[in-house]
Amino acid sequence: MTRTGLIARVLIDSPLPQLDHLFDYAIPDELAHLAQPGVRVRVPLRSANRVADGYLIELIDPQQAAAETAEAATLDGIGSSGADTGYSGKLSPVDSIVSAVPVLTEPIWQLARRLADRAAGNASDIVRLAVPPRAVRVEKAWLAARAVSPEAPAAEAATTLAEPGFAEYPPETLGTIVADRLRVCIAAVPSLIRLAGPDDGGSTVGTWAITMAELAVSALRQGKSSILVVPDFRDQDQLQAALATLAPADDVVRVDARQSNPDRYRGFLTLLEGRPRIILGNRSAVYAPAHDLGLIVLWDDGDPLYGEQLSPYVHARDAALIRREAADCALVLIGHSRSVETERLVGIGWLRAVRPTRDSHPRVIPTTFQSEPDAQARAARIPSAAWLAAKEAVKSGPVLVQVASPGYAPMLACRSCGQSARCTQCQGPLALANANATPACRWCGHLAAGWHCSHCEATNLRVVTVGTGRTAEELGRAFPGSRVIVADGEHTVQTIGPEPALVIATRGAEPIPRNGYSAILLLDGERMLARESLRVGEDCLRWWANAAALAAPGASVMLAGVGGALAHALNTWQPGPYAAAELADRRQLRFPPAVRVASVTGTSAEVETAIESLAELPGLDVLGPVSHDPEGPGQKPGGPALVRAIVRFGYPLGDEVARTLKAAIVRNAASRRKPKGAAFRPAPTLRVRFDDPELL
Repeated sequence: MTRTGLIARVLIDSPLPQLDHLFDYAIPDELAHLAQPGVRVRVPLRSANRVADGYLIELIDPQQAAAETAEAATLDGIGSSGADTGYSGKLSPVDSIVSAVPVLTEPIWQLARRLADRAAGNASDIVRLAVPPRAVRVEKAWLAARAVSPEAPAAEAATTLAEPGFAEYPPETLGTIVADRLRVCIAAVPSLIRLAGPDDGGSTVGTWAITMAELAVSALRQGKSSILVVPDFRDQDQLQAALATLAPADDVVRVDARQSNPDRYRGFLTLLEGRPRIILGNRSAVYAPAHDLGLIVLWDDGDPLYGEQLSPYVHARDAALIRREAADCALVLIGHSRSVETERLVGIGWLRAVRPTRDSHPRVIPTTFQSEPDAQARAARIPSAAWLAAKEAVKSGPVLVQVASPGYAPMLACRSCGQSARCTQCQGPLALANANATPACRWCGHLAAGWHCSHCEATNLRVVTVGTGRTAEELGRAFPGSRVIVADGEHTVQTIGPEPALVIATRGAEPIPRNGYSAILLLDGERMLARESLRVGEDCLRWWANAAALAAPGASVMLAGVGGALAHALNTWQPGPYAAAELADRRQLRFPPAVRVASVTGTSAEVETAIESLAELPGLDVLGPVSHDPEGPGQKPGGPALVRAIVRFGYPLGDEVARTLKAAIVRNAASRRKPKGAAFRPAPTLRVRFDDPELL
């Protein structure tokens, strides 16, 4: 069918909620040969004398458009996912087709639309995560290579792959996950594996990485693509090393936020070539185009790095669940611990729990702060039993010491009254970079040379929390002659050798040891648990379990100053019962994930109007509204007073709540008028966020 005379339906790349639907445009004859779904276009906006970027979503004939116009005339307003068919005049033509490459595939567009509707957000915001910015030179080189050498048949790649062994698990379970499209939660084996390499120079990776790689190879052998999602670059490096031993490099595509845009776009174009691949990346990898998707795997789904920081704030786990349903593929959640969200899915029978055939785990010893005659050990916050174990272990290999905070002294307070020390410029917390440094703000960097307490006028400070730098200094004195290595957000150390050393690391930044740690000390447990968060218990268990999994066989893992259910769960390596108990408590209190939540933030009138629109929906309750003063870097004083309400509702009501709140957002945005003489209309202040993990 010729494309001449067809109408293009376009998604405009805009954060404005009132533009979150499809617009109809005429296709000029000179562009008809390039017009196809998924290409980038530029289109005029009839509401302003400007041109906007967008994506061509579909091509329809004029008769279909006319029929939909007649049907839309009976509706009140424009739906969030429908086309703007209420206009019956002459259609504006597409201004240009930026590229002939269809970068937005139909499955990704449908995923973006569904996720945006679920979170009362804009589909273009999801598409922005899925489709990287265009790199012209990379695209031209890719098109030229495709013209010379089209892709090889997909079946050829699978024949050379070895069949995975799944040695740690029942083969009848993991070996059939892809073919049977199973949904499983796998308990990862808490150990390290030394990969083969020239002259014994292979990498060391977690056993979880081998398990994920074997699952991906199993999918590739069946002609299926797989998406492997991990929290950060450290995990990506481990997983890529594991894949290098099992699959050809050409079959693995890394989608990494740390890549340059040309590299990221090059990998993205590779995924459009129509052959199965193993796709590896961070949270945005869940949106990668995949030919014949057969498997999605998430490692450590409770990690906060999976929470998207951009609107509409869709968690990677939620995106994976929705994409699995659309693709009808297998889904695996794997980790050393279990998030409460995963436990809920296990509890209702949606996920099947799979454990290793052999119950083997690190030897975790909870310790208390016993009287320690060595003053330097006391200063380093190490209980006597842990200090003795570390003193012996450091003679034969590296010892890991996990602490809560990076830096030297990340929190200071007035020595006289104990009030937290704050910056006079932005009210951010003051910190010390080293023992002789001037206190400085952690938010704006302002030096507080002449600081005085705003409450009691005193001028002396004391250290409240100790970071990696101060801990390394104290441990250096407690273990004289030992090499000290610091690994945190400021000092990236990914691997260490077998030589004796004290490794001071923050949670998640622990280096991978060549042969495992000879001892592991988990410090600052009480301080980690003091964080105000509904998730603090499961977060701590996840941090400690991931660190303990780096222990050498037979090494001791000392958990300092923590007892109760958390210590028992780590000691027995039974995260499932702990997550089940947490979920039971949250059901009684109507806390997520037993229910879903949405926060509605804006002026008092805006929030009240939005909440009133939900009044007829049964089974939901509203907390607030209460005054909301977001604290953090970049907050601008002098804005309108904001309030926030929290809406709690059951999962069956999710679509209706999202649809109603999205309509409130659109009405609010469309009602704001540009003040006389101003260049722009004021930005909307009404904000909605669903399922914020740190809301309660």
